[in-house]
Amino acid sequence: MPITPRDREILRLAVPAFGALVAEPLFLLADYAIVGHGLGTTAVGALGVAGTILTTLMNLCVFLAYGTTASVARLTGAGNHARAMRSGVDGIWLALGIGAALIVVGWPLAPAVVELFGASAGQSAQAVTYLRISLFGAPGMLVVLAGTGVLRGLQDTVTPLVVAVGSFALNAALNAWFVLGLEWGIAGSAWGTVLAQTLGAAVYLVVVARGALRLGTPLAPDLAGIRQAGTAGIALLIRTLCLRIVLLAATAFATRMGEGQLAAYAIATQVWTLLAFALDAIAIAGQAITGRSLGAGDTAATKDATKRMVQWGVWSGVVLGVLVVAARPVLPGLFDADPEVTGLLLDVLWPVALFQPVCGVVFVLDGVLIGAGDQRYLAWAGVWTTLAYLPAAVLAAGYGVVALWCALGVWMIARLITLVRRAAGTAWLVTGA
Repeated sequence: MPITPRDREILRLAVPAFGALVAEPLFLLADYAIVGHGLGTTAVGALGVAGTILTTLMNLCVFLAYGTTASVARLTGAGNHARAMRSGVDGIWLALGIGAALIVVGWPLAPAVVELFGASAGQSAQAVTYLRISLFGAPGMLVVLAGTGVLRGLQDTVTPLVVAVGSFALNAALNAWFVLGLEWGIAGSAWGTVLAQTLGAAVYLVVVARGALRLGTPLAPDLAGIRQAGTAGIALLIRTLCLRIVLLAATAFATRMGEGQLAAYAIATQVWTLLAFALDAIAIAGQAITGRSLGAGDTAATKDATKRMVQWGVWSGVVLGVLVVAARPVLPGLFDADPEVTGLLLDVLWPVALFQPVCGVVFVLDGVLIGAGDQRYLAWAGVWTTLAYLPAAVLAAGYGVVALWCALGVWMIARLITLVRRAAGTAWLVTGA
C-alpha cells in the first residue's frame, strides 16, 4: 500500500494519538507498582476497586472529547475559527460543571458504591479514602478530555501527547514521593493523581485561553452554548453506555465460569485493549479529518479519506492479528499463568486474533461517524448491537470462555454491519458549519 499525501495526514494525527492513548495504562502500572511496594496487597486491591469506579466515570464522560473534536473540526473546516474556539470553550465549561457535580454527588455516595464490589473491610475503607480524594481531580480530568477534543478538532494531536506524557510522569513521581517518601498511605497516591491531573488541565486551559484571546473569543460561560454541548453529548453517552454494558456483561459471565476461565478472559481482555489503542488512534484521526472536510463542504475528500482510513484499519487489523498469533506461545508466560489458564488462554487468543481486521474497520468507521456528528445514529446502533450481543453471550456462557469471546465477535460483526451500512449511504454527509 503506497504512502500518499492522505496517508501522511492520517499518520500525522494517528501516531501522536496512539502515544497519548498508551501513556495512561503504562503509567497506571507504575502507580500499582508504587502502591504495592509501599503499602501491600490490601492497598492494591483498594486501588483496583476505586480505580475501576473512576475509570468508568471517565469512560462515560468521553463524549466531552469526542463531541468537542467533531464540533471544533467542523467549524474549523468551515473557516469559522472564532466559533470553533467558542465551541471548545463551551465544552470546557461543561466539563467543569460535570466535574463539580461529581464531587458533590460522589462524596456521600462513595461508601455505598465501593460496597457494591464486595471487598474486605480493610480494602473498602482504603478504597473510599482514595475515591473521595480523587473526586477532587474530577474537574481536571474532564477538562483534559474536553481540552484534548479542542486540540484534536484543530488537527493537533501532538500537544495532547506531550501533556499526557508529562502529566502521567508527574503522577508517578508524586505518588512515589507521597507514598514511599512522606508515607501518606493510599491518600498519598490519590493526592498525587489529583495534582497531576489538575496541572494537566491547567496546561489545556492556558492553551485554549491563548487561542480564544487571539481570535477574540469570549472566555465567559455561555449557557446556551454549554446546553448545546451537553445535548449533543447525550447520544454519545448512550453509545458509551452500550459499550460498557457489553463489556460488563462479558466480565460477569466470565466470573461465573470459574477462576481459571476468568483469569484467561482477563488476560485476553488486556491484550485486546492494547490492540484497541492502536486501532483507536486511526479512529481519532478519522474524527478530526471528517469533521474538518465536511465543515469545508468537501464530501469527495470525506469519502476519499474514509476509504483510505478503512484500508488502514483492515491492514492494521491483519497485522495485529498476525502479531497475536506469533506472540501466542509466549503470552501466557508473561502473565505467569498456571497450566489451566495457559491452555485456556492459548485457545482464547485465536478469536482475539481472528476478529482484529473486523475491529479495524469498526473503530475507523465509528470515528468517522463521530467526526461527522452522526451521534444519534451511533446511539441507536449501539442499542441494537447490544441487543444482538446479549443472547449470544447467554448462549455462550454454558460453553466456556472461548465461546464467550466468539460472542464478543458476534457483537463486533453486528457493529460492522450497522457502521458499513451507514457509511455506504449519504445521510451522514452533512456539510457546512
